[in-house]
This record gives sequence, C-alpha cells and structure tokens, in this order.
Amino acid sequence: MKILVTGGAGFIGFHVSKQLLNRGDSVVGLDNFSTYYDVSLKEARLAELEKLEGDFSFARMDIRDSDALDQFCAAQKPDAIIHLAAQAGVRYSIDHPQDVIDNNVAGFMNVLEQARKLNVSHFVYASSSSVYGSNEKVPFSVSDNVDHPISMYAASKKANELMAHVYSHLYGLPSTGLRFFTVYGPWGRPDMAAYLFADAIYEKRPIKLFNYGNHSRDFTFVDDIVTGILSILDRQPEGAPPYAVYNIGHKKPEKLLDFIECLEDSIGLKAATEGVPMQAGDVETTYADIDPLIQDFDYHPGTPIREGIAQFIDWYKSYHGMDS
Repeated sequence: MKILVTGGAGFIGFHVSKQLLNRGDSVVGLDNFSTYYDVSLKEARLAELEKLEGDFSFARMDIRDSDALDQFCAAQKPDAIIHLAAQAGVRYSIDHPQDVIDNNVAGFMNVLEQARKLNVSHFVYASSSSVYGSNEKVPFSVSDNVDHPISMYAASKKANELMAHVYSHLYGLPSTGLRFFTVYGPWGRPDMAAYLFADAIYEKRPIKLFNYGNHSRDFTFVDDIVTGILSILDRQPEGAPPYAVYNIGHKKPEKLLDFIECLEDSIGLKAATEGVPMQAGDVETTYADIDPLIQDFDYHPGTPIREGIAQFIDWYKSYHGMDS
C-alpha cells in the first residue's frame, strides 16, 4: 500500500515509517518541523529514513494549511493514512491552548477531510491516555467515561475521537483511534521523561520528581507501539459505523522511581532528585486495559522496561557522540 504518515519526522512517525518501508509499503511522509523541540532531531530522523531502501517521499507541510494539504493529497493519492501529527504536551497545552486547538482540532479536521475525499481504506490516528483525566478506576478501559478532561491537550484528543466517529457514521470512513500510553525509546522527544531524565543524570542536575515521585506510568516501548499500529492498519473495524478506539500500552505500570533506577543502571551514574508538587493537568497513575487489543489483534507488548531503557540509552549515547 501507499501510506501517508503525518508527523513523519516525529518520534512515533519515524518508527512507523521505518517499519512500513521495511515490510515493503510505499511511504509518503509529511511534517511541519515545528520548533516545539530542537528541529535538528527531526532532521536527523528524516536523514535516517532517506537512507533506507524502499519507496519513500517526504513533504515539509503544515496540516493547518488546508489548500496545500488538498493539493498534496490529490497528487499523492495514498491508500491509507496514519495521522500522528499534533501539538504534543499536556503541560504545554495549559499555557498554549490555542496552539493545541489549531493543530489538534482544526488540523485534524483537515486530514480527516482528506481521508474522506480519498476514500482511504483506513484512517488510523493518535489519541492519548490523557483522555482519562483524573479517572481513579484502574486499569483504564475504553468503556470508561472520558467526558472530564483536565488539560486542553486531553480535550483535543477526545474531540478527535468524536470527529472521527462522525465521519465513520456519515461517510463510512473506516477509522481507528489509538490511546497511546507513555511511549519511550530510541529517537524519543527531548521533552519526554526518558530524555529529560537522561539529560539531568549526565549533566548532574537534579531530576524534578512531580508529585514527589509518587507517579506510576504505563511506559510502552516504541517498537511495541509500532507493531500494534501496523496490525491495526491492515484490518478495518467491523460493524456500522466502521469505527474503533483502543488503548495501546504495556499493561504494566512502573513507578517513576523504578524507571529512574533503570536509567541509572544503564547509564552507570546515580541521579539527584528533588521532590516537587503535582503539576496542573497531570495525573498520578496511568494503566492501560489492552484486553480488547489482545483479543482482536493478538497484541502482546514484549519489551521489558530494563531492555527498553537500555536501547534508549544506547541510542542516546550514539546520537550525542558519547563514548560507550
């Protein structure tokens, strides 16, 4: 198939594009190279993709530009879309709500409309575990009520699920939303926990432990995420409308302090820590119920946290030119 991957130079988009090429699909990548974090990392990911064998093309484009997106998609005619482009960051969304709405709602609408026009075989898109808000029932299930988001980022992702349902209902567009749970791994974003903590450990700066370290997260290795995405891409949702939402996580929450210990062991240095209060928009625990994904796709995330962290640190050292 010919697959359009929006956010193709992003963390998950890079890994998805790589695996699609490895299995023989044609990939059309699209990314606006937002300055939300250091653009050189996106440039490095793109350079890696361009080294790979296979049919790969790429456009620097913003999904908020509906006219440019329309012309681009009309020329490319992808068979399916994996929509990963978004303004990331729960905490960022507290101070920059308009950016989040422009990118994650208006931008999502533009891509969704292209999926309809192209009559794609499947529209797979990124939702988020943040939609569960301050839900205290664990594990989080897709059957849980998610009508009370506590950040604009979470609200934007819930809006995406509702918008996709409308298009599935009105136009028969096969769509599947994936609620990602704390993805980490090589080529990860600098604003995410693994990267932030590794930077602090190497630079001998204290790690700020929000909620005084009493967080637990369902950390999910990026390769396991990609395996799930590709399995889902290949099979449309059944029923009328052809719409589905799944959690995609590891189903094994890890305490933040244990996560840091794994980083310390892989790096070979001890971390300094500083306990600070819970931040606005944050939650204490995330924990994915992935039983529907196991049942429907035989999905089994297999990367233990220690192995995943070791792979991340190996990449981190290589990327930053550090001695092994």
